[in-house]
Amino acid sequence: MSDQEETLRKIITGAALALTAALLTGCGSDDSSPAAADKPATSAQPKAKAEGGSGEVKHEVTLEVLGSETTSVYYNLDTNKMEQVQLPWKKTSTITLTTDAEKKVGLLVSVVPGSVHGPDGMLHAAPCVITVDGKKVADNQDGKSDKMCEYKVK
Repeated sequence: MSDQEETLRKIITGAALALTAALLTGCGSDDSSPAAADKPATSAQPKAKAEGGSGEVKHEVTLEVLGSETTSVYYNLDTNKMEQVQLPWKKTSTITLTTDAEKKVGLLVSVVPGSVHGPDGMLHAAPCVITVDGKKVADNQDGKSDKMCEYKVK
């Protein structure tokens, strides 16, 4: 196994473990963490679409991973899934918040992009973006950050 293949395997395994731990514990990010400063303020929440008198709130959420290679993508949207995809990749779903707790705390959506070759020939995280109701709410700084893209939809 080449050094690049070994590095890619470690990155994908680490990302999968981090995503699995976050999903199993129900933890996203704590708003008091330093990473919370990179996220839009609560007032920047996209406008929700209320449905009739049911009290449901719906948001259209899109996950994207950019690039031009084939890579693995781990995501939590309407399901938790890992796919081998050709980039660019996009997945859109409508998230329905039905309980007061979901509306207050939010539902975590996330995408862990796989690795792609950078201009230097080394493997780097692919760029990822999350949009809610057409508004960009999270990204990994065009792949410069090693963090996954995640956002609590409220």
